Amino acid sequence: MPSRFLQLILVVLAATGAGWSDDFSKELHPLLQQYCNDCHNDRKSKGGVNLARFTNSASLYRDPKLWETALRQVEERQMPPDGKNTRQPTQEERLRITESLSRLLDNPDPGAFPLDPGRAVVRRLSATEYDNTVRDLLGVDLRPAAHFPADGGGGGGFDNNADTLFVPPILLEKYLEAADEVLAAADVKRLAPVVPGLFRSAKSATRANLQAFARRAWRRPPAREDVDRLLGIHSKTLAAGASEEVAFKAAAKAVLVSPRFLFRIEPDPEGAAPAPVDAHSLASRLSYFLWSSMPDARLDALADSGRLLKTEVLESEVRRMLADPKAKTLSEQFVGQWLGIRTLGTVAAPDPGLFPDFTPKLRDAMVAEPVEFFAGLLAADASLLELLDSRYVWVNGELAKHYGLPGVTGTNFVRVALADSHRGGITGMAAVLTQTSYPRRTSPVLRGKWLLEEVLGTPPPPPPPLVATLPPDDAKRDGLNFRQRLEQHRKDPNCAACHNRLDPLGFALENYDPVGRWRTKIGEEAVDASGKLVTGEEVNGPVALRQALLARKHLFVRHLTEKMLAYALGRGLEYHDIPAVKQVTETLAKEDYRASRLVMEVVRSVPFRLRRGAAFEDGAVAAKE
Repeated sequence: MPSRFLQLILVVLAATGAGWSDDFSKELHPLLQQYCNDCHNDRKSKGGVNLARFTNSASLYRDPKLWETALRQVEERQMPPDGKNTRQPTQEERLRITESLSRLLDNPDPGAFPLDPGRAVVRRLSATEYDNTVRDLLGVDLRPAAHFPADGGGGGGFDNNADTLFVPPILLEKYLEAADEVLAAADVKRLAPVVPGLFRSAKSATRANLQAFARRAWRRPPAREDVDRLLGIHSKTLAAGASEEVAFKAAAKAVLVSPRFLFRIEPDPEGAAPAPVDAHSLASRLSYFLWSSMPDARLDALADSGRLLKTEVLESEVRRMLADPKAKTLSEQFVGQWLGIRTLGTVAAPDPGLFPDFTPKLRDAMVAEPVEFFAGLLAADASLLELLDSRYVWVNGELAKHYGLPGVTGTNFVRVALADSHRGGITGMAAVLTQTSYPRRTSPVLRGKWLLEEVLGTPPPPPPPLVATLPPDDAKRDGLNFRQRLEQHRKDPNCAACHNRLDPLGFALENYDPVGRWRTKIGEEAVDASGKLVTGEEVNGPVALRQALLARKHLFVRHLTEKMLAYALGRGLEYHDIPAVKQVTETLAKEDYRASRLVMEVVRSVPFRLRRGAAFEDGAVAAKE
C-alpha cells in the first residue's frame, strides 16, 4: 500500500486533472487551427515550430517548454504577430487560449501521465560537495577539489546536475591523490574514536572504528561484507610492517575512493509505483541541498531510526539546518549560479583604462552582494519579492564606496537602508549590471535578455545568423548616439520581434554604467531610460522597471521555484515536475512569498521526497499502451 503522503498526492492530482482531456480538443485545438496553423504546420514551420503534430492532450507533453513559450507569447500579444494578412483572435478568444493552455500545463492528467517524481540518477559529488564533505568528515580545512577537472553546468545552469557530472579518467587519479592528501592531514583520533580497551580485542575495536567511519562517509550503514573487506586491508597493511595509524588510514582510503563515497547512490523501491525515498537517501538529499555536504550526526541518527520520514520531523530539521552557519552554502551555490555572476570579470572584463576602480577586491564584493542579500532574506524570513524591489542593500566598505554610500568600512557586509530609489533588488546590483555589459559600454540588449531569462523565465529565441554587430562603445557615429543606432538596427524585420521585447527592459537600466555606478549622463547627453514594453506599458528608469517586474511576480516566482527545485534535485526539470512547481508557487502566494517557505515547499514536494520504483519504466510504458 502507498503511504498516506502518496495517497494524498494521488487524490490531489486526480482532482486537479478532472476534465483535462477535453480542454485540448474542445477549447484549444480549434483556436490553434484558426489562428496558428497557417504558419506552423507540416509544410511551413515558421521559427522551427510545427503545431500540427499536437493533435490531442497527451501530445502536448512531447514539448511542454514550447507550450509554455506559446502561452507567454499569446499573453503578451506577440502571437499571432501583427500583419496585413494575419488574423487576430478576439480578446475573449485570447483568454480562452491562455486559460485552456494554463490548465493543461498546470494540471497533467494522472490517467495519461502517472504520478512521476522523475529521474533519480546516480550522481557523483560536485567539487564543492567533495570539499565540504571531507571537511565535515575529517575536520580538515583543505580544498583538494581545486585540482579536479571543472564541473559542467546544466539542468537549470547548476554544476550539481547529474547529467554533466562526468567522470573522466584523470578524475579517478585525482581522487586517489585527494584521499592521500586529506588523510595525511586528518587526526587519527577523529578517524578512530573507539578505545580498544572497551572490546575483547584490538581487532574488534578496529572493526567498530572502520564500521563507524564507513557509516558516516557512505551516508548509510555499510554491509557486513564491506566492513570485512576494509578490515582485510587493515590487516594486510599491518602484516607488511606498517604502524596502526598507517594501516587504519589505508583502510580509510578505500572508503574515500569507494563509489559509495564519491557518488550519491539511492536504492530503488520495489515494484513500479513511486514510493518515498528511504530515510538515509532523504537525509543526503536534504544535507546536499541545504549544506552541499554530508548529513551531520543528528541527521544520521534520525535516518537510522527512520524518524526522518515523518513530515513533522523533516520540517523541523529543515528549520534547524537553515539556522546553521553551513546554510550559507545554499546562498553561495544557488544565487551565484542562478544569476550567472560567478564568472564576473573573467570574460569581457571592464576596460581597465576606462574603469580603473574595477579591482579584484571590488569584483569579489560585487559577487558577494547577492549572496549576502539572499542569505539575509532567509535569516529574516523576508519576502522573496524583495529580490525585485527593496529599500536596502547589503554592502561592505569596498562596495559602499562604489555605490556612494557613506559610513560603511571594512570587509564585513552589513544591511544599509537606502536614502533614494536608485537601487533596490537584484536589478540594481553591480555584479548583474557589470556581467550584462561590454568592456567599454552598457548593453541594453544583454540586460534585457538577462531580465527575460533569469528574472522572468521567458527567454527570447536565439538571434538570426549574420546579424550586423553594434559598436563597442558609446561614441557617436555618423551623428547617431548608441541608442539611435540600436533603434535603427531594430528596424530590420528580422530583428524587430526580439528587440521590441529586449530593448525597453534594458534601456530602463541605462542609469547604471558598465560597472553598475549611477549616472545621469552618457558623454554630454542626458541618460534616456525610457521605453515601451510589448504589452503597452511605458517604463522610464529603474523604479518603473521594478514596478513592471513586480506586476509580473507570478512569472518571477515560478521561475525562481523552477530554479530552486532543479538545484535541489540535481537535474533539469521535466513535464512531470510541473504540478510540483505549481504547488510550491501557490503555497508561496498564500504565505506572503516568505523565503524559508520556498525551501520548505521544495523539500515537501513529490520529486524531492519520492523516487521511481525499480520497474517504473515498464509500468509507464504499459500504462501508455
